[in-house]
Amino acid sequence: MSKTVKFAALAILSALVANPAFADDKSAAMVNGVSIPQSRVDMRVKIATSQGQADTPELRKAVRDDMISLEVLAQEAKKKGLDKDPEVIQQIELADQSVLVSAFVQDYAKNHQISEDQLKQEYDKLKVNLGSKEYKARHILVDTEDEAKAIIAQLGKKGNFDKIAKAKSKDAGSAEHGGELDWAVPTNFVPPFANALLSLKKGAYTKEPVKSQYGWHIIKLDDVRDLKVPSFEELKPQIQQRLQQQSIQEYVADLRSKAKIE
Repeated sequence: MSKTVKFAALAILSALVANPAFADDKSAAMVNGVSIPQSRVDMRVKIATSQGQADTPELRKAVRDDMISLEVLAQEAKKKGLDKDPEVIQQIELADQSVLVSAFVQDYAKNHQISEDQLKQEYDKLKVNLGSKEYKARHILVDTEDEAKAIIAQLGKKGNFDKIAKAKSKDAGSAEHGGELDWAVPTNFVPPFANALLSLKKGAYTKEPVKSQYGWHIIKLDDVRDLKVPSFEELKPQIQQRLQQQSIQEYVADLRSKAKIE
């Protein structure tokens, strides 16, 4: 195992470095007479275990070694006066603010739990919005209506949809596959595209160009199948996360509306 353990939450370290609350902590190590509090090491271990690592003696040794290296570098940076650099001060303040915001979000989520009924209601709405069918479509996307009409005329003369898509569609991602799109529910598409798609029978293509914010489409419906919606338990974590995010965003918007901003 590497002696240096990398963690996503390094910002926490910045907020803890000069915190006097740790003055009476048991010392994990002394570096040039400066104590590294054991509680700081424990915090880093906690972060690591929350990210899936096992709390082992090897991990704790690696964390301690990493903290010693950080302290050595921090002391050297201070000798050079970097702690007085305006940009460095700004970065430390931003890191401190990020830690506070993260703590707030965690506290808010803990105290504003999403109920099981809310989760089930959201799941039921999701199922309604998804519908019971999913569609396999392909399209050709061009810039002008005249181009689209010319392609429709070409298809009417037994032109090959796949070849035309490869040659003329400006949707590069689907063009190389003959305009083919992944299986999707209609709500995944912009409304004009979805409405045109739903009007088609399997194997048919639109006889009039379909305009969207992306340009002009010629759409062909390849296939339709029953949609298999994941179970409530499978989607529950994602639904919970989304509802929590919405709740936090609403609370932040409310705080902003009440704040004096000049």
